[in-house]
Amino acid sequence: MAALICGSLAYDSIMVFEDQFKNHILPEKVHMISVSFLVPQMRRDFGGCAGNIAYNLKLLGGEPIPMAAVGQDFGAYRDHLDAMGISRLHVMQVDEFFTAQAFITTDLDDNQITAFHPGAMAVSHRNRVTDADGIKIGIVAPDGRDAMIQHATDFAEAGIPFFFDPGQAMPLFDGDDLQNFVRQASWVTVNDYEAELVKERTGWSDAEIAEQVEAYIVTKGAEGSDIHVDGKTLHIPAAKPSNIANPTGCGDAYRAGLLYGLERGLDWESTGRIASLMGAIKIENESPQGHHFIMDDFRQRYQEAFGVAMP
Repeated sequence: MAALICGSLAYDSIMVFEDQFKNHILPEKVHMISVSFLVPQMRRDFGGCAGNIAYNLKLLGGEPIPMAAVGQDFGAYRDHLDAMGISRLHVMQVDEFFTAQAFITTDLDDNQITAFHPGAMAVSHRNRVTDADGIKIGIVAPDGRDAMIQHATDFAEAGIPFFFDPGQAMPLFDGDDLQNFVRQASWVTVNDYEAELVKERTGWSDAEIAEQVEAYIVTKGAEGSDIHVDGKTLHIPAAKPSNIANPTGCGDAYRAGLLYGLERGLDWESTGRIASLMGAIKIENESPQGHHFIMDDFRQRYQEAFGVAMP
């Protein structure tokens, strides 16, 4: 079953400043900051929510179809998707833009300064869900504001069940926007911080959100996740990682697990466990799309983590 992954494709440039920002920013001069940080360490990762979700779903054996807008510098990412066997049928290249990209500088205290350039995301609403054939399930992940609204409407009007995942796009939407997304979506998935923002802006409680969708999923990092479904709450424990390298992309890996379970008609408890293990595997690697596994190993880790066989 093909899953349409609407969201961003982006480059992440990660730099390390081998000192502390506070040693170079004078509090009495914050009104006229002019600083420069030497960053001898740097790497460039493939990222963006659509890319990360598609990558993880492909590892699980799913059939992800990302829908995104990219720019003139897409070449390296294109080759990466091709190497993974991920479809580019609905990846629209617009050469007057750059591909979206984040420039993240981290100091020795793990403080971060980030600059994000949306680039081609500004026109990602030109992609339409109805242009994709054979889609049975989808997700509206962080992207341009117009694109997220358009794609949610497209899914709803086409009768295709989809996840709404506001993520880092949360600042783009007010309470009315979020209420509309919840009413249109089949499932809503957020982390615990985003859940508080959704409740604050919509005026709805967890129970009121949950009763409007088939399932409302709230992730809580090392505390696991809660799946509100059928009037009850299933608590899914966090799978224990072998090490913690970088949490960036863990939420996207979790969402790929949700899509995988629903594609295969699994129950919510099994689906949540798969999602939890995907997050744990991702956190063991520095890059959002740098981890690998084979399904036999994944099934073994599932058994070890949860004490039951993976269905």
